[in-house]
This record gives sequence, structure tokens and C-alpha cells, in this order.
Amino acid sequence: AYCTTALTDSTLFSSTMGNETSETLRKLAAALGASGVGLGAFGAHALKGYLNKKPEGSNNWKTAVSYQLLHAVALLSLSCLEEGKPRKYQGGGGWSGGKIMALGTVLFSGSIYLLTLDIGPKRILGPMTPIGGLMLMSGWAMIGAGKI
Repeated sequence: AYCTTALTDSTLFSSTMGNETSETLRKLAAALGASGVGLGAFGAHALKGYLNKKPEGSNNWKTAVSYQLLHAVALLSLSCLEEGKPRKYQGGGGWSGGKIMALGTVLFSGSIYLLTLDIGPKRILGPMTPIGGLMLMSGWAMIGAGKI
């Protein structure tokens, strides 16, 4: 199993997962984590001059990256929690707190990236940030209620 293997013999990645939800959360965490690192580096280097010219551009970009990376780690942790559940307690399909959190992260951070770069209609993207934030909060609440 992924989480016990990672803890016992320092193998970070394993091809065996406890269940489908655990694997989905792990994949979402990996995608958000990898893209978050890439977007952080892109903002710090390739976009540095552009972001510094915009009021709060650099701070907005850092906020988006920070939320994205924080929630990638949270999703990876959730994948371990879900994996360790006995089969009768494992989440089925549908929307779980982790999946809501992942979508909220994409909407929240993604809208900030696009707004900071002046890509897309602000009339549509502007509301995506608070909607994404509400989804993040909902995901945390669902997790607190045991719907990982």
C-alpha cells in the first residue's frame, strides 16, 4: 500500500493503492503539486518583470501558488487516510470532500492566474475566485464530516 510503503521503506511512490478514491486523490495531488511548482517557477522567473509592473501582480501570483501547493499536500494526505479505511468505510464514487477541494483549487488558483495575466473575461473569471474559495471551504467541511 502506498502510505505504509512510503513510511516504512522510504519509497515515495508505489503502484499499489488501496482503492479508487485513494488513487484519484493521489493523482489530483500530483497534478496540482507538479503544476504548482511549475507555475511558481514561471511566475518567479519568466513573468517576474510583468508581474512586478502590475499592482499586486506578484502577490496575487504567490497567493495562487501557495493555495495550490497547500491543497496538493492536503489531497495527498487525504489519499493516505482513504487508503487505510476498511473496505466497508471507503468512499464510493461521486463528489467527496477531496474532489470538491481539488476543483475548488483549480477554480480559485486558476482564476487568479488568468486574472493576473489579463487572460479571459474578468466578468466571468472574477466570480470564479470566490466560488473556488467556497468550494475549498466546502471540501474542508466535508472532510471534517468524514466524507473524504
